[in-house]
Amino acid sequence: MGIILQPFAWLLLFFYNLFNSYGFALILFGIVIKLVLFPVTLKSKKSMIQTTMLSGKMQQLQKQYGKDKERYNLELQKLYEKEKVNPMGGCVWSLIPMFVLIALYGIIREPLTYFMSMSAEQIQTLATQLNWPEVAVSSGWVTQAAMDKLREQLAEGKIAGLFQNGAYNQLYLLSLVNPENLASLQAAAGADKLFVLNFQFLGLDLSRIPTWRFWAGGFTWGSIGLFILPLVSTAVSFLSMKVSMATNQMNKQTENKQMDSTNKMMMWMMPLMSLWIGFTVPAGLTVYWITQYFVTMAQEVICGRMLKRDYEAAREAAAKREAEEKEEEKRRKEEARLERQRRIEEEKKNRGKKKPQKKDTEPDQEGVNREDSREGIRAYARGRSYIPGRYGGVTPYTDPNQLFHAIEEAEAARKGKKKSRSAKKDEKKEAPREEPKPEAIQAPEIPVMPEEGAAPAAAPVETEEVEVEVEEIEVEIDEDKEG
Repeated sequence: MGIILQPFAWLLLFFYNLFNSYGFALILFGIVIKLVLFPVTLKSKKSMIQTTMLSGKMQQLQKQYGKDKERYNLELQKLYEKEKVNPMGGCVWSLIPMFVLIALYGIIREPLTYFMSMSAEQIQTLATQLNWPEVAVSSGWVTQAAMDKLREQLAEGKIAGLFQNGAYNQLYLLSLVNPENLASLQAAAGADKLFVLNFQFLGLDLSRIPTWRFWAGGFTWGSIGLFILPLVSTAVSFLSMKVSMATNQMNKQTENKQMDSTNKMMMWMMPLMSLWIGFTVPAGLTVYWITQYFVTMAQEVICGRMLKRDYEAAREAAAKREAEEKEEEKRRKEEARLERQRRIEEEKKNRGKKKPQKKDTEPDQEGVNREDSREGIRAYARGRSYIPGRYGGVTPYTDPNQLFHAIEEAEAARKGKKKSRSAKKDEKKEAPREEPKPEAIQAPEIPVMPEEGAAPAAAPVETEEVEVEVEEIEVEIDEDKEG
């Protein structure tokens, strides 16, 4: 982290040596940083204009793929690639000033480390020479309970000294260095780069943190001025947001309730954040914050003039897009009206007329004849694509009901024959000398229903022959038993 902060510290120290004023050094530092970042700001504005010009197409994609989020995101990414627009361009560039502010906060909080290049051992020696424990407690920088806890930790060997490099202790310690004790402190700490830092600016001590109770130290300009400084920062922040929204009026071309609510919220959130920062950090950081806002307003005006053509192109594109959407909507309504009118007229013409029955269309396949597939009233008994000679010939059709009837009649005849054989057995017992003469068993006639184009008598005749053979075998077995 020190490698990143050191260049900023050198720049701030250069301005301090130039004017011998901590306040002017912070102001010049803020101006230079904003000038360096001006191309970034300009790029962010252009990216915002490009995104605005695509808002119409984005809304169309939202209407078309609103329910399918994955497809919508995919089409939106394709749109960005086609138009060469980076949707995060404006957000990324706007975050760079925040990183600079964080770096400056670290530099202001630790001037002994970054301005005077003192090590931790040298800072501990300097704190011992300035009687840091008693002065810090009496000045209210450290509470007595916290100092007692530090002494316990020092006795246990957990810490190297009572001075802790936290909060704003380096600022407080450096404020105790004055021209009278500078030489002795340099010799004791072995820090040749140690010097008296002038924190005074317009009668205000920029190393102090403003407080609400400005009257506690008496009604002096030092306390009242520190109290006014955060209020000025809040007012300038609100004014800067108003100017920024005024230069971005091109965003009003499309009614975006979410964007409007976000801008209104930011217009109040930023000033409140400035007020909170003003009463929680040293006054020097508030001076830098105010400088940033003034330079930002100037840059907004300059960007507005430089990008005037882009703004006008965006307005024209938005107006043209809006006109096209209205024409498209009008055309869709007219087409819907004509379609409704046509349907009504057709209904009037067809009222009272019988609807034409759909005729079966002949198969388009070559060699297919619907009559070949017909069996009785079943037009497609053999299939819609039936061809008699497809597999080498026609298989005769036999009604399965005839087979079932033949089997049932044969079963009934067989049961009747059994009853007649049992009667003959009884007669043989009464007259054993008479030899029975087997009678030829005739199969019952099976009525056959005639069928078109088929020979259905084959299956029933075969069934009758089998039944006759079975009856003859049973008669022979009965004669053997009697013999």
